[in-house]
Amino acid sequence: MCDASVLDQATTMIEKAWARPIEDLETLAVQRPVQDPLLRSAMHIRSALVVSSNAAVVHQDRLHAMTRPGQVPAFYDLERITRAAADLRVVQAESQARLQAIGHIIDAREAARPPDQAPAIRLAQAAVARSVQAPRASGSPPGQPSASATAGPAVVAGGRRR
Repeated sequence: MCDASVLDQATTMIEKAWARPIEDLETLAVQRPVQDPLLRSAMHIRSALVVSSNAAVVHQDRLHAMTRPGQVPAFYDLERITRAAADLRVVQAESQARLQAIGHIIDAREAARPPDQAPAIRLAQAAVARSVQAPRASGSPPGQPSASATAGPAVVAGGRRR
């Protein structure tokens, strides 16, 4: 099982996505008017995770108290043990669902960003570099770059067009 709690995982995901510490994001999420509704949603879900984490600790402590080593539970305690274990499983499932919801919010935020212009700039720079490094046409001096390639096939000027 993972050492980090679900709350720690959610905090790390949010801090990484918004590139700020969680304390700064908490203050940004409560401002009105809302500057970033996705941040507000993620922080709202994280606050529900805080409650779920506290409930999970309570259920775990209750379960551990009833099943201490060396103690044989009484028959009437079996129902309480089963109920505490079931409640713990429910809280853990709710926490996982909330963690997934935060992940979906972060994915939606990434998808809503405008496309990055940097790849287009890198492609243009690579094209210029290729044209400079292209083999020279025979007969051109060594210091001159080669002529650029045509964009498409040559069109014959004569003849009928349909």
